[in-house]
Amino acid sequence: MFGRLLKIDLSTKVIEKDTIPQEWVKDYIGGSGLAARMLWENLDPNIDPLAPENPLLWITGPLTGTGGPTTGRFTICGRSPQTGIWGESNIGGFVGPELRYAGFDALWITGKSTEPVYLWIKNGEVEIRSAAAYWGCKDTYETQKSIKDELDEPKARVACIGTAGENQAPYALILSDHGRVAGRTGMGAIMGSKNLKAVAVRGTGKPPLFDLAEYSRLRVLSNKDLLQQNMTQIFNATGSSGAADYLQMVGDMPQKYWSQAAFESAGKVSGAEMAETILTGTIGCQGCVIKCGREVTIKEGPYAGGQTKGPEYETICSFGPQLLVADLALISALGEKCDRLGLDSISAGNTIALSYLMFEQGVISSKDTGGITLTWGDAFPCFELLDQIAKKEGFGAKLALGSKAFAAKFGVEELAVQVNNLDVAMHDPRAFSGQAVPYVTSPRGACHNQGDYFSIELGGSMEDIGIPMTERFSDAGKAQYIARHQYWRTVCNSVVMCFFAVVPVQTVCDLLNAAGSNQWDIPSLLKAGERAWNLKRLYNGKLGLTRATEKLPKLLLQALPDGGQEGHVPDMETMLKEYYTACSWDSVSGMPTIEKQKELGIL
Repeated sequence: MFGRLLKIDLSTKVIEKDTIPQEWVKDYIGGSGLAARMLWENLDPNIDPLAPENPLLWITGPLTGTGGPTTGRFTICGRSPQTGIWGESNIGGFVGPELRYAGFDALWITGKSTEPVYLWIKNGEVEIRSAAAYWGCKDTYETQKSIKDELDEPKARVACIGTAGENQAPYALILSDHGRVAGRTGMGAIMGSKNLKAVAVRGTGKPPLFDLAEYSRLRVLSNKDLLQQNMTQIFNATGSSGAADYLQMVGDMPQKYWSQAAFESAGKVSGAEMAETILTGTIGCQGCVIKCGREVTIKEGPYAGGQTKGPEYETICSFGPQLLVADLALISALGEKCDRLGLDSISAGNTIALSYLMFEQGVISSKDTGGITLTWGDAFPCFELLDQIAKKEGFGAKLALGSKAFAAKFGVEELAVQVNNLDVAMHDPRAFSGQAVPYVTSPRGACHNQGDYFSIELGGSMEDIGIPMTERFSDAGKAQYIARHQYWRTVCNSVVMCFFAVVPVQTVCDLLNAAGSNQWDIPSLLKAGERAWNLKRLYNGKLGLTRATEKLPKLLLQALPDGGQEGHVPDMETMLKEYYTACSWDSVSGMPTIEKQKELGIL
């Protein structure tokens, strides 16, 4: 049975074992979908995201840790301190599986400890232990090692925060294993607000499965199928940045903070270039056959050192083309810096790139930056800026606010490329107009992990759920497919399954049915995704989100004169009008209609 819940109040030190209502599991599956149902019950708009009462929920999915196709992931959810609305961050590695091996499917954390602590969970037993030896002096990698040494448990898995989380920087992340992160929406800041440095887990059990023999058969077949796919081989060989050259050519990769159509040196920071120069190994999450993670070694120059995590596509864009930098060694070092400090590289990189643009335009000067000169092509100042952001000191204290609030301090809020306070991910909707709708309707702000529709417009399709390939510059007629794709991705985030895995929808149904006693088919699975998608919308509505915030930022509504975008700007009015009709959302309030809520069983 999926739904084993561990509740921990750090204020009172009360620890309780409970179960999640099975009717919720049946309706919402697990992961962030089920998290929405659980957090909905406790949502109080008057409680600050960093208040002790604000719950932080770590939740796995019914396939997590089973060795199924890319199911080593789990999600961390709560009200975001960065955006003030729904917060959700998906993380891979081994912590989620280990939590299930230890006897729990979810952690519900509330309260605030009077001193820094970490949680130690081992085979159903729980301790709250002092983290005084790590707080303020250990980065994320050092913390993992030190806690394992203290526990004398080399096989334990640890997820922790760094300096940024301790100082409650709004876009602080949570890191585990070899650089696997819950990067977006500031879940690390919530941990910091609770004086919670880390969660360490060790288990020797197995996730409960309804039909072990059938599940094992399906798991083997689906993993074999994945291994034979071209996309698996590409991700394994070149990582998430394997398509960087092509994405730059079609205008999808942002350059010079979204203001330039092309960057001639983009090929120097691609996954292929990394593979030919600094790549020394690949890593994967638990049970994953794709192994898209990069291990790199810089052998010479100012960033030479031992083997470290290699940057993925978003980090490469953040500190590469966005700053007009083509130095993989430098980008890798900045990515490593973000991880050790515990900073989301997308928000950190985007906000810093915005400051470069503002510096170029004369909005800010060295007087504002504390004497730091910001010049396109020179990313070296980012090392100091990242330290300042994590500590919320100097010019970094302003950058730590996030791009929207940072720009607003200087009277140019419209320059910030964000939606609902979350920086846009590194896929430009001017190159794939269908991506604009997921950005403005995502429950956590601009996000491609709530709907990567650009993958459909790149030439993909999902015929098993009725999503054909659509032309990338067209606007009309695609909203229904965008909505259906979002429902499917909500299912993926509930299972929890990596987007890099191209697994037939029927196979996912079969795996879920073998794992539990629910009898899923494709329509009911998509309905579960739609239900969770709509509940997250209602969650945000309760926090004051309205349709007025559903708009692309100014820079993304300005056509670039050349490059792969061909002067295109998405027609938001047409697409959103069609989208609201497809979703049965009220055109005035922006919320699901009463009829839709009844249909989905939310009311």
